[in-house]
Amino acid sequence: MSVWPGIALKMATDPARPMDRIEKLETALDIQWAAVDAFNVEPPRRLTGPSLLSDHPGAVMDVVFDGVDPGIVTALWEKHARKVLDHVGWGDQKLISRVFQGGVSLAISAPVDQLYSATFVAKTAWHFCAAELSNSASLSFEDMTNDLKRVMAEEANPALAALMSAAAAHDVDFLCDDDHVSVGHGIGSQIWPVDGLPAPDQVDWSAVSDGPVALLTGTNGKTTTTRLCAAIATAAGKVVGLTSTDLVQVGSDILDRGDYSGPGGGRMALRDPRVEMAFLEVARGGILRRGLPIRRARVALVTNVAKDHLGEFGVMTLDDLAQTKFAVMRALATDGALVLNADDPQIVAAAAELSQLIWWFSLDATSPQITQARERGTPCCFVKLDHFIFFDGSTEVFSMPLAEVPITLHGAAKHNVRNVLAAVCVCTVLGIAAEAIRTGLSGFASDHKDNPGRFNEFRYNGARVFVDFAHNAHSISAVCEALSAIPSKRRFIMLSQPGDHSDQDLVDVTKAALQFRPDVIVTAEIEDYLRGRSFGETTGRLQASAIADGFDPDQILSADTPPIGAKLILDNLQPGDLALMLVLSDRDEVFDLFQNSLGSK
Repeated sequence: MSVWPGIALKMATDPARPMDRIEKLETALDIQWAAVDAFNVEPPRRLTGPSLLSDHPGAVMDVVFDGVDPGIVTALWEKHARKVLDHVGWGDQKLISRVFQGGVSLAISAPVDQLYSATFVAKTAWHFCAAELSNSASLSFEDMTNDLKRVMAEEANPALAALMSAAAAHDVDFLCDDDHVSVGHGIGSQIWPVDGLPAPDQVDWSAVSDGPVALLTGTNGKTTTTRLCAAIATAAGKVVGLTSTDLVQVGSDILDRGDYSGPGGGRMALRDPRVEMAFLEVARGGILRRGLPIRRARVALVTNVAKDHLGEFGVMTLDDLAQTKFAVMRALATDGALVLNADDPQIVAAAAELSQLIWWFSLDATSPQITQARERGTPCCFVKLDHFIFFDGSTEVFSMPLAEVPITLHGAAKHNVRNVLAAVCVCTVLGIAAEAIRTGLSGFASDHKDNPGRFNEFRYNGARVFVDFAHNAHSISAVCEALSAIPSKRRFIMLSQPGDHSDQDLVDVTKAALQFRPDVIVTAEIEDYLRGRSFGETTGRLQASAIADGFDPDQILSADTPPIGAKLILDNLQPGDLALMLVLSDRDEVFDLFQNSLGSK
């Protein structure tokens, strides 16, 4: 047996000096392991809420390998992880594993006040796995677990654990992060600093309550649907908390801008004492990195499942992605409803074995799921004779012409028709009346104010210009389909992609963009999104894909940035032309350009 020469475990701080609460907890232990051929171990992640793998908080690490039976790796992990857990006093914690294409995700549950310690437990267990796999010597089990216990004792916050137990006993939600702890939602919430928590009997539990909260996820359409729901709830007179990939907003106040589709955004919105109803966009990355923001949602929506971001965090296939999106079920209250798209085969397949209450929506009033829902007396929403119809389980109680909902383009924008169907279901679950739904839908415009970056229409020099965030083949195809029937003399399209999209992804999005039947293609580079590619490489591959599909290379133009590409198209537009600008970055700069040169429709 060879002896591995590296230092496996050391305290990163002087044990005699108290550790800074967060920074030093993160680096409290330096745990290393023997290198094992063909194995790549990703850093463990803290799971602060329900996730793809579990209903419980904890830690997860992804191990990628080739040529080894994943069952052997999992069994070895479970043996060493269980030994470590038992030795540090966590014998009641669970071990969870998930095999994916080319690796395994290995997780442990843990007390919510000791999640940094949980990552060190996961690393320690892998240290012993790696030693056995590589036939190398491990360090002292006793020494390593003693160091773990020291960090666990430093991190432990009994007051936090007691408050979480009390919240569960009082049937209200509990939210925590590195700085704050809160119970309840919005107007029914109370919040404290994590180092100044009250005893459970000091909390006025009669003033604590959960509010109506919706979780909205899916590959495409979730931002638009979240905004639609917020508009409807606002029309119903509610103060709405909204989180998305763009911002956190309460009522008309923007609390912060940025990507808040993870749990941090949800906590920010739900801790605002003005919030009466909340719609939280939940992205794949947030679910996989940290878990879901809450544990007691009234309704969860999955809009669709399409190829996007595959190859990250053990999500390698569409089935994996569907499982990830369906993790929102773990955060549903006991009487919560799951809203699903009956037109998406991936969703229908994933839902086949569920016992959860499902509210289906579909463009087709005769789809199998809608037909079955009506027969069983389950609420559903669909399109019939160019009207949105909601069936409450016994009667068609809501009817609204598609033509009265601006974002549908009189029904031509089928992706937005589905978003509307989803929003009707979500808002009805939350108890919003039909009249408010009607008002919210009819007043929601497809412009840069109500729905920035999503199917925004402008007019310029007698031409029509649409700006959209569509960034994968599924969403680009949907937008191109919506515009296919619009008459035009010439068609322009601007196409951009981040550098971490695979070569095949670039081929797929180019094929989708060609459905627009463009006369001119402008490829715009996104310098901030090169992500490993050289400048011009991504746009070069987009151009090569278009040429390989028969597009005239003389009709392909290049731009260094999206605003430059947008200006290039504007300068060439003539009356009767149609332009589609797929803007993934620099959106505000593009909008500023438009505002300086044309009027919004």
